Amino acid sequence: MDTSSDIVVGLDIGTTKIVVMVGRKNEVGKLEILGMGRSESLGVTRGVVANIEKTVQSIRTAVSEAENKSGVDVRVVNVGIAGQHIKSLQHRGIKMRNTLDDEISQEDIDMLINDMFKLVTLPGEEIIDVLPQEFIVDNEQGIKDPIGMSGIRLEANFHIITGQVAAAKNIHKCVHKANLEVQDVILEPIASSASVLSEEEKEAGVVLVDIGGGTTDVAIFQDGIIRHTAVIPFGGNIITEDIKEGCSIIKNQAELLKVKFGSALANESQENEIVSIPGLRGREPKEISIKNLSHIIQARLEEIIEHIYYEVKNSGYENKLIAGMVITGGGSQMKHIGQLFEYVTGMDTRIGYPNEYLANGNEEEMTSPMYATGVGLILKGFEKLERQKGQITKHENEEAIKIRQGEKTKGGFLQSMLKKGKQFFEEDDAN
Repeated sequence: MDTSSDIVVGLDIGTTKIVVMVGRKNEVGKLEILGMGRSESLGVTRGVVANIEKTVQSIRTAVSEAENKSGVDVRVVNVGIAGQHIKSLQHRGIKMRNTLDDEISQEDIDMLINDMFKLVTLPGEEIIDVLPQEFIVDNEQGIKDPIGMSGIRLEANFHIITGQVAAAKNIHKCVHKANLEVQDVILEPIASSASVLSEEEKEAGVVLVDIGGGTTDVAIFQDGIIRHTAVIPFGGNIITEDIKEGCSIIKNQAELLKVKFGSALANESQENEIVSIPGLRGREPKEISIKNLSHIIQARLEEIIEHIYYEVKNSGYENKLIAGMVITGGGSQMKHIGQLFEYVTGMDTRIGYPNEYLANGNEEEMTSPMYATGVGLILKGFEKLERQKGQITKHENEEAIKIRQGEKTKGGFLQSMLKKGKQFFEEDDAN
């Protein structure tokens, strides 16, 4: 089954890395990653493309690596979008239908969604995505899927995501310059949530926190519906900057220190642990206390968690989130980070690995929280493919029914003509 239509590619343009993942679904509907390419992201700042040429170069590098590993010619990609400019709002749409005889169809829902894209936004902003939350049919509230129901007045509450036109255009520009086509632009926290959250968690109420290099993405679900999304312009890179400043060392050393010895809780570090860092150009080596390092990390992480907690309170769902928090992304690999989240927010916390929908036999590396967005982009791509296939099949079925009905009427007409002819001759004979 190696047909290109059954293969989906995710392109995660991050602040620290660019990842290209090629995936397909196996016979039981689980995701197989055929190949992955990653490269250092040089042209992206805080989730937004700042240098097009450097970004294109990084995309090309990652794509060629993914092509070599998977043996698939990558042409069409699902791209993630993030950045501080992302905002979300709620809106209600209404459609009056002409008759009760026809059932509500996907076309009715598509018309409602398309109407939402016509909403007036602030100058320089555009609507990136429109997500139906729940439907109301003739004042009957809380309907998840109205297809097949009868009703005149169809209403829906929508979660609308807006972003800067320039930021979205730059992503498209980078992808086109790398000789690729955009199948869909997907909000990164929604992609990440697709790969690490279970349906039960979304039902119970959960906050997804994706700590990346330049941004921290937040998505809140409750009753199986997305309720709030936000992008906070802080991530792992700002922690590295703090270590660099606080310990007077260069950035590469700060990053290594953070990854190898960093801890989110200073109390968990031993009082007398010291790391020796080689000095520059024959200078004396520097001695850094692990305890001090953890104090720097904890201070910045607490600030990020406060921002996240503010978004949770702002959403109005603070007391309805039974499943607590799920942390994913590269930043979630910090030691004791779950404990710090629980301590600051008082919410139950777990680390999210993107293995919920992955088939067995994928490389261990793929299940790292770092690749949650990449895996999620592929899953969202498959969702769209399946919807399109469903619509095509439905259209084909309708056409077939029309043809069959046409044949029936045609056949019926011939039968009645023959019957009349027979009667005419019989009467003629009788006379």
